[in-house]
Amino acid sequence: MNHSRMKWLFLVLALAGLIMIGGCKKKVQPAPPAPPPPPPAPTASLTANPAAIQQGESTTLSWSTRNATDVSIDGLGSVEPVGSKQVTPTASTTYRLVAKGEGGTQEATARVTVTAPPPPPTPPAPSLTEQQLFSQNVKDIFFDYDKYDITPADQATIQADAEFLKSHPNITFTIEGHCDERGSTEYNLALGDNRANAARQALVQLGVPADRIRTISYGKEKPFCTESTEQCWQQNRRAHFVFGK
Repeated sequence: MNHSRMKWLFLVLALAGLIMIGGCKKKVQPAPPAPPPPPPAPTASLTANPAAIQQGESTTLSWSTRNATDVSIDGLGSVEPVGSKQVTPTASTTYRLVAKGEGGTQEATARVTVTAPPPPPTPPAPSLTEQQLFSQNVKDIFFDYDKYDITPADQATIQADAEFLKSHPNITFTIEGHCDERGSTEYNLALGDNRANAARQALVQLGVPADRIRTISYGKEKPFCTESTEQCWQQNRRAHFVFGK
């Protein structure tokens, strides 16, 4: 075998060896692609303006969400991702918004405080007439049996009568003298006259002008109580005050 041929054979064998060696190496696998980023989580906000109202008034709910595909508010149901709505709660209420998306769930709340309205102003009490005031403030004077002097027990009453009458100078009035059923008609008419005039004189002494006072005696003819008992007779022995007569 000549030298050239040997050289060629050697090259063929060397090339075959390289091929065999290269075929034994492992193939390098390409790196897997990076996973996609997770979807963003939803965001949510909810406000009420004003946050405090009185019963019957309204407030405005305003909300804003991002990355949400389903948005709802308790009491309102499904709503747009961004919006506002006027509501009129009858009692204090916490509104809750729920925003759902591929990235999860987010909530937001807004509290609305509802207070009762103030009571309506009390209308002014109707002013009393002078006759009504007279009836409420001027009290009768009572006497012992067969007497016409004012007892110590009635001094405070006649004093209070005088103070009221002096503070209402336009009022004129009549003092009626009354007696119980015992004794004659004539005697009781005179006794009743004395009782009416005793009350009149006491008022004049306390500062009530005499020209505002008229007196009359009914004796036993107009009793306030008709039973024949001491308790009933005591009610009839009086000086009775009558408005504007």
